[in-house]
Amino acid sequence: METNLPHRIGHWVLVHKVLKTTDQEDTVISDSPRFLDRRSAGRELAHAARHLAESEPVIVGLTRGGMPVAAEVAGILGAPLDMLIVKKVGAPFQPELGLGALAEGNVQVIDSVLCMQLGIPDDDVRRLVRACASHLDQVTTQWRRLHPRRDLAGRVVIVVDDGLATGSTAHAAIRSVRRAGASHVVLAVPVGSRGAVHRLTSVADEVICLAMPADFLAVGYHYVDFHQVSDDEVLGLLGSAETREVDIPAGDVSLPGILDVPEGARLLVVFAHGSGSSRFSPRNHEVAQVLNNSGIATLLMDLLTDEEARDRAQVFDIERLADRLEGALEWARKHPRTQPLGIALFGASTGAAAALAVAARRPDLVRSVVSRGGRPDLARQWLPMVQAPTLLIVGGDDVDVLRLNREALARLRSASSLEVIPGASHLFEERGTLREAARLARDWFTNTAISRAA
Repeated sequence: METNLPHRIGHWVLVHKVLKTTDQEDTVISDSPRFLDRRSAGRELAHAARHLAESEPVIVGLTRGGMPVAAEVAGILGAPLDMLIVKKVGAPFQPELGLGALAEGNVQVIDSVLCMQLGIPDDDVRRLVRACASHLDQVTTQWRRLHPRRDLAGRVVIVVDDGLATGSTAHAAIRSVRRAGASHVVLAVPVGSRGAVHRLTSVADEVICLAMPADFLAVGYHYVDFHQVSDDEVLGLLGSAETREVDIPAGDVSLPGILDVPEGARLLVVFAHGSGSSRFSPRNHEVAQVLNNSGIATLLMDLLTDEEARDRAQVFDIERLADRLEGALEWARKHPRTQPLGIALFGASTGAAAALAVAARRPDLVRSVVSRGGRPDLARQWLPMVQAPTLLIVGGDDVDVLRLNREALARLRSASSLEVIPGASHLFEERGTLREAARLARDWFTNTAISRAA
């Protein structure tokens, strides 16, 4: 049943298409900041947006202040990150007072009522818009030469900013991503004025706002650290890894993958996901983000075509999965971005069995293996031949899989270890458990595949 009232998620307020203010909404006092900084706000915002992860969204941060917030959301949701270049049209007597905003894609949103109330003539407004548009065009040309805009056609897009005052820049951003073909637009902000949030519920398909203080003065009042975000910081957030969609030949088919290569990377971790998952798995993307942030390159790929993945027999055909995975390693040896990198494997569920089989087949290529919630029992015959150091990570509440991993550990002859994460189930959906698994994987790869080769 649909409702017009805000939905509570812990202490978050989730606002849908229509919103009514209630006495239950969060109250934030302006001299008691709610957020430490933009990054911490982004982490809170990501948890409120977790229900969107399975829709494979694109996260779009508004330049410049929205980008640190958006980067955290993208990292936690395992989603691609892009920027949206916006420019506020400031009043001539007070530039911080927004008369409207412009966004790339030739989008203009001007508050004509406010201009009339302030007594600003139409000619002056047009002059301000022209000057703003000229600056926006220059910045867009410069930044998009380095980071082309992502294709948003048919995608769920989460537009992220650090807060809403009048909401004009967010309004322009929403119109911009709709013009770019987004199928569903979500606006997500840590804090906003009630008036702006109400207005934008009729513009976005969904609005997520963590706090709507009754005494809203300005966005910066609700942060301890609200430093001005520099161009270098924005470009650094986007440039932390070079991301490319790639096609990997596998016999008579071509398999899609997502390749992330941070600057200075020395190791490539190839992911083999489990049954019912894909290269867009939010869980694997979260692990990959942790590895990328530590300078480790990642390749997330599908080992089966969409048609093959619907056949349960092929999903559990470990030999076939291993053949495809081995083919990906051969591809990586020749690709110009990955050719100089060492190779390690990260497998989940049935993908872990394929990873262990390939490690046994190709000790010359595979430096290290990590299995998360894996089924190493499905590669039973290969286990004694694995030479690469192997880490098995299992949730403490995943009783049957834990038993199978303990049996597999006894069959491994390589340097190997079993880590049990208390309170974690098979999918590591419990708060903090996946992040702990990612940390363990990062440390294992660093100690067994990077440091050992140095």
